[in-house]
Amino acid sequence: MTSSSLLLSLLLLLASSAAGLATAARDDDASEHGLTHIHIYLHEILSGPNATTIAVTQSPRGGNATFGRIGVLDLEVRDGSDPKSSELLGRYQGMFAFAGLVSPPSGLLTTVNFVFTAGEHDGSTLAVLGSIPSFEDSFERAVVGGTGAFRMARGYCVTTAVANPTPVSVVYEVDLFVKMDA
Repeated sequence: MTSSSLLLSLLLLLASSAAGLATAARDDDASEHGLTHIHIYLHEILSGPNATTIAVTQSPRGGNATFGRIGVLDLEVRDGSDPKSSELLGRYQGMFAFAGLVSPPSGLLTTVNFVFTAGEHDGSTLAVLGSIPSFEDSFERAVVGGTGAFRMARGYCVTTAVANPTPVSVVYEVDLFVKMDA
């Protein structure tokens, strides 16, 4: 299996993840804890000349090994799941590394920034860090900081694949729960 095929397979596993909690329940939880809820969508292109996720180094272990593989991503952040009818709000840029020797868990470590270039949060960023322990469920990572309106932010980010992924693309629903120091 080629490295692109392996990466595609891993991302499709992620895309088949189960739905998370209902948005209403999350909003109630956010309000109760003084968190701002931001609901957005990520649009990822998995292959072809416009791919938005690529592996830049392969595992030094060779073959189908993932340990040591490093990649980068630059996805669209939109206000809806349909790329043709939703507004582009910014970019989701970062890197990932397969840091686990044993699978499962995958050992996929991510560090990304939500870079808002339009809408209510234009000019601000949020930094998200954490591992993806399972490709079968929604996954949660920590919001560890930000700039602009999100200076000194902290919180968490829940990501869930939505709709049916294709071999070429996948859409993720993202719920950010953010608290800023007053």
